Amino acid sequence: MFIVYDLIFLVFAAVCLPVYLFKGKFHRGFLRRLGFLPRDIIFDRPIWIHAVSVGEAAVCGPLIDKLRREYPDKRFVISTVTPTGNRIAQRLAQQGDFVTYLPLDFSFLTYSVIRRVAPCLFVIAETEIWPNLIRTLDKKHIPVIIVNARISDASFKGYRLVKFLVKRILDKVSCFCAQTETDAGRLVRLGVSPNKVKVTGNMKFDLSPQVFSSDSLKLGLSDNDQLWVCGSTHPGEEEIILRVYRRVLREFPAIRLLIAPRHPQRAKEVGDIAVRNGFQPLFISGRKPETENRKPAPVFILDTIGQLINYYAAADMVFIGGSLVPKGGHNILEPAYLAKPVVFGPHMQNFRDIAQLFLKSKAAIVARDADDLFLEIKDLLSHPQDMTALAKRGKELILANQGATLRNIGEIKKLLA
Repeated sequence: MFIVYDLIFLVFAAVCLPVYLFKGKFHRGFLRRLGFLPRDIIFDRPIWIHAVSVGEAAVCGPLIDKLRREYPDKRFVISTVTPTGNRIAQRLAQQGDFVTYLPLDFSFLTYSVIRRVAPCLFVIAETEIWPNLIRTLDKKHIPVIIVNARISDASFKGYRLVKFLVKRILDKVSCFCAQTETDAGRLVRLGVSPNKVKVTGNMKFDLSPQVFSSDSLKLGLSDNDQLWVCGSTHPGEEEIILRVYRRVLREFPAIRLLIAPRHPQRAKEVGDIAVRNGFQPLFISGRKPETENRKPAPVFILDTIGQLINYYAAADMVFIGGSLVPKGGHNILEPAYLAKPVVFGPHMQNFRDIAQLFLKSKAAIVARDADDLFLEIKDLLSHPQDMTALAKRGKELILANQGATLRNIGEIKKLLA
């Protein structure tokens, strides 16, 4: 099986690597993906944490902090697949840790790297299944634990088609810490022994967003102004939001809109959409301190990276992008943690269980389409007490669901014992 997998992966690499080269996606750390590690580093049975990208790396922050307290003599290897995830990992690392990229999943590469690093434990965030990597770790008798494990609808359908192959890989994992009963049930249906599956919750509830001073927001809002932040929006969504906002503005002239496209490089495109809808947008990067006290524009566009959480903190209400169009939605926990009323569209597949939990607890609102979004925003603005109650329920729900990180630490300690 694994020889066939190597051949398939080789064909895939032969096709994709030239495309990556043509698109300029090779980065300085790509040699690490080919198994090249610095010769001068001495590994002493570290704990290896793997987080594929930004979201997983951020979730692993509290986990790593707590593991440091439990095992102060241990060093950590933190790996990612993406450069953006690598930058987050660099922030999590301390002196003596090693931040790298996961080797490509060829058997000879994974064997070489695992033999060199020789971790005492391999922790995978969410559900990254790398057959040769997991097989190598099993051969070396290195326990593997998957924390924050989830099986999406699409992944479950795909895995079921090749269950006879997937089961052989999953059998080599020592423990699965599932986010929900649904995820646990799907793992068991894929052939995982129920004894290996624990429902420990979602570590995303344990994240505490870091908010910087509001003095740097450059919005120039007055005490009477209210701010509606639409975060992580996608193509096709901004047009809907701006049409809804134009209707809202007629009844609530003090409302201001900030759109933060999921990909900041789309900022100019979003600005053009705003102009077509009759607005003169203001880009946050072009806002100068001396203009802060002037009358604010009704539409702001966030065209910088890493600042959305600060604007969530300044918002009176928040809309979660990627949900009015079929993109699967984005994280609703950050604004909810900041006690902001949250509205999202019908397409929340990527956060299915969290979205359902919030709706069941009346801690968020779903808007099915543009007209529904207008009515929901209008209703919130007309009833400030309802906005406050909605925000309060969201924050309480987050606090009630915290603790997954500590439960996962408990399972990790069992393996390290």
